[in-house]
Amino acid sequence: MQEHPIRWERTDTSRIPFAVYTNPDSHQKELDRFFYQGHWSYVGLEAEIPNAGDFKRTSIGERSVILTRGQDGQIHVVENVCAHRGMAFCRERHGNKQELVCPYHQWSYALDGTLQGVPFRRGVRQDGKVNGGMPADFDPKHHGLNRLKVASRGGVVFASFDHQVESLEDYMGSTILRYFDRLFNGRKLTLLGYNRQRIPGNWKLMQENIKDPYHPGLLHTWFVTFGLWRADNKSELRMDAHHRHAAMISTR
Repeated sequence: MQEHPIRWERTDTSRIPFAVYTNPDSHQKELDRFFYQGHWSYVGLEAEIPNAGDFKRTSIGERSVILTRGQDGQIHVVENVCAHRGMAFCRERHGNKQELVCPYHQWSYALDGTLQGVPFRRGVRQDGKVNGGMPADFDPKHHGLNRLKVASRGGVVFASFDHQVESLEDYMGSTILRYFDRLFNGRKLTLLGYNRQRIPGNWKLMQENIKDPYHPGLLHTWFVTFGLWRADNKSELRMDAHHRHAAMISTR
């Protein structure tokens, strides 16, 4: 596969090529490094799945995952890929189910991803003999959905494909955790609805826009109108010790 190298005009980061935000090769490397190993990703709120059987389909990077609440009240996250033929079986964005069923061959899974049912597992008897079926050593325990590591804090749910990832608390660090807990402090959250935007760029474009202090008072004029933020506000960006996370702080 041909790679598309990015040309940097300077050796520092004061001039970043626009291709950084759209280059497919860089994007794939970032997915592997930041989304699929060694990191936690936000997947939803406990308030989105308040009842047993509730589920929500979302994504981590470009991989579809399902956030579920089991019959025992436990929260699970599984990859939306059937263990049989790799089909993305869940098409609804959210709902309530007793089990997860792939429509292709009707393989069924518990809400924690455990394989429960395989049609014709022992074959079909025809003319005195059995045709097809799974091998004698087929063990459903080894053919469930891909389960992600899950952590929940303050009603916010995170998941990781990497089961060796550090704890969520160590990952966030004490500085960011303090601001996180200040906002998600145990108050009951209410889901009002969803607002989705699609942009012609990869994850960095939205991330950097959120952290950009130059545009709010110019583009989002309601910030100034309602006195929420002004360019002369005392503001700063605080980062964790590993420079992986940041919190923007502003006082009026």
